[in-house]
Amino acid sequence: MTAPLLEVRNLRVEFHTRRGTLTALNDVSLTIAPGEVLGMVGESGAGKSMTGAAIIGLIEPPGRIAAGQVLLDGRRIDNLRYDQMRQVRGRQIGAIFQDPLTTLNPLYTVGRQLVETITTHLPLNPAQARKRAIEWLEMVGIPAAAQRIDSYPHEFSGGMRQRVVIALALCAEPRLIVADEPTTALDVSIQAQVIALLKRLAREKGTAMLLVTHDMGVIAETADRVAVMYAGRIAEIGPVRDIVKAPNHPYTAGLMASIPPLDRRVDKLAAIEGSMPRLSAIPPGCAYNPRCPRVFDRCVRERPDLLDAGTTRAACWLHAHG
Repeated sequence: MTAPLLEVRNLRVEFHTRRGTLTALNDVSLTIAPGEVLGMVGESGAGKSMTGAAIIGLIEPPGRIAAGQVLLDGRRIDNLRYDQMRQVRGRQIGAIFQDPLTTLNPLYTVGRQLVETITTHLPLNPAQARKRAIEWLEMVGIPAAAQRIDSYPHEFSGGMRQRVVIALALCAEPRLIVADEPTTALDVSIQAQVIALLKRLAREKGTAMLLVTHDMGVIAETADRVAVMYAGRIAEIGPVRDIVKAPNHPYTAGLMASIPPLDRRVDKLAAIEGSMPRLSAIPPGCAYNPRCPRVFDRCVRERPDLLDAGTTRAACWLHAHG
């Protein structure tokens, strides 16, 4: 079995406020192997983006990593100094965010931004870096890359800008990519192209990827495994095919039921009643118990850890043995 490139162990992220300490992530553990795509899905507020930010080292006060560890290729990175973490970001970990206009500097050409990133992290001179930048723009599907490299971000369409962002994230050849809602701002046809591009690059380059999204359909098409988040914890994790076909957590089942079927017509989609609890009002026991159609007494009293549920692991007392 391939050793994991990324290990997250019992991660806990807290925010100190005047009303007390809020727990945004609680006991989150996961691994990603080289060349593997781990999808992370859940409603807004589930903790998906917070997990990505913690891995990248972008948790800022009043937030902090209160417990747990983040290891990249066996090296702990969550306790690095700011200047040390800057060397990890870009060179070892790349990031793709959902809005390319906020990622790219509007005052500089895309070529300048690519060349600066490449020369910062790789032993190349500016001429070599420019050649490498053109190659990356071609690789992500930018037509006439040698001419477009001197264009500014606003001169590209939304889909093309996101391709530039992908090139920017990958140009220093990082071993891990954290992609946080990389297709949310794009139309459906461009979404499919961008997702296919990310998946191909992960396979060809052996890059590990954490793909954060609210779209279970994207996860089903892209990921090897999926972690379903709810209220700052992993509700279920396992191979994507198994979770899509036979989810073992009621929350996962609710997410799958909300996806429109392609093989039949339905008059009304299923919906999960209620909403994600606020950080200041997470219920005792299983956080999903107020919305769960299969809740029973133990769910209200005790919080379940991840339990073996066949080929997946689910934080649900339905899978408790004994």
